[in-house]
Amino acid sequence: MILPPATLGLLGGGQLGRYFTVSARTMGYRVWVLDPDPDSPAGRLADRHLRAGFDDPDALAELAAHAAVVTCEFENVPAASAEWLAGRVLLRPDPRALAIAQDRLAEKRFLEDAGVAVAPWLPVEDIAAARGAAPDWKLPAILKTARLGYDGKGQLPVRTREGVARAFSQLGEVPCVLEQRLELDREVSVVLARAPDGGCRCFPVTENEHRGGILHLSRVPARVSGEIRVQAEAVAQHIAERLDYHGVLTVEFFLSGSGRLLVNEIAPRPHNSGHYTLDAVTVSQFEQQVRAVCGLALAPAELVAPAAMLNLLGDLWPVGASMPDFSRLLSHSRTRLHLYGKPAARPGRKMGHVNTLGAPGEADASRPARLAEGLWAELRGAAAGGTANG
Repeated sequence: MILPPATLGLLGGGQLGRYFTVSARTMGYRVWVLDPDPDSPAGRLADRHLRAGFDDPDALAELAAHAAVVTCEFENVPAASAEWLAGRVLLRPDPRALAIAQDRLAEKRFLEDAGVAVAPWLPVEDIAAARGAAPDWKLPAILKTARLGYDGKGQLPVRTREGVARAFSQLGEVPCVLEQRLELDREVSVVLARAPDGGCRCFPVTENEHRGGILHLSRVPARVSGEIRVQAEAVAQHIAERLDYHGVLTVEFFLSGSGRLLVNEIAPRPHNSGHYTLDAVTVSQFEQQVRAVCGLALAPAELVAPAAMLNLLGDLWPVGASMPDFSRLLSHSRTRLHLYGKPAARPGRKMGHVNTLGAPGEADASRPARLAEGLWAELRGAAAGGTANG
């Protein structure tokens, strides 16, 4: 076990790292954050903020010299940096898991090798492959860059064979994945923690709604059958075991119209869809991350009340205003506001979230979801009236 007051290293200083830092410091650990952003949300709360790039040799050496274990809050850690750190300090998750999660081609191949169902796909790694792609496919499809795509970025819809080549050129002719577009019933996710001794705990299966490629609303429990819940948790645990994963892992799924569960992608870290755990579960995904990377006993992850999580994007900030008017939101006793401390709002930028809670014993998240959508509509209307960032 790695016990307090040991120093925990964190690669990345965004909002996910901020909550990890809060959890770790609450438990008595010190936290060092490596992130180049001087306004890093996690760096502002950490014991030490190393303001340097993720490939800076001096910063990496200092982190390795002082941290008992290093973890991450985003997957795109340079491979060379991850390998260098792993040779000098405990890195959880390890470089292999990070390398698979940050490259869709590697991820798809890993999942198929693990016997996990995914949507039909093709690799598109050069213009010849793009021009010859999908001769007998049922289009439409989505072309996604293999690396650095998130929140809908690096993705283009295609409806014809000729459109694949055009989209490939628009995306800069970098390696891509062509994924068949499916009729979906739901999108769901499983956040889990796996400890070095192989112990695993899953958080409740979460149902997710995206708008413009960005998560808009999560609700738990998900509106799926008990059989689908069991299957989703089993698949997520199987993936974690095949990776010999240590830390918090998120697995995103498509549930097709025919009822088939397909893995969309994996994230080697806590996840936006797990933010409801801060208020509606017996342990948050961030405390569980601390426990997993430090080799502590994993806590039971039991839902206390049904909940909905609403993302607050920069579009809700009126131009020239430092903050929206949250008075209506905060007048509800079952809302919990979380702001990330980011200095500037931009369209599509995650500025915070709100969790809305049902009453213990309620069967589903219908009431929290309605409340969350109503609050979003009010904030959106107020922002539009004041000329919104979006």
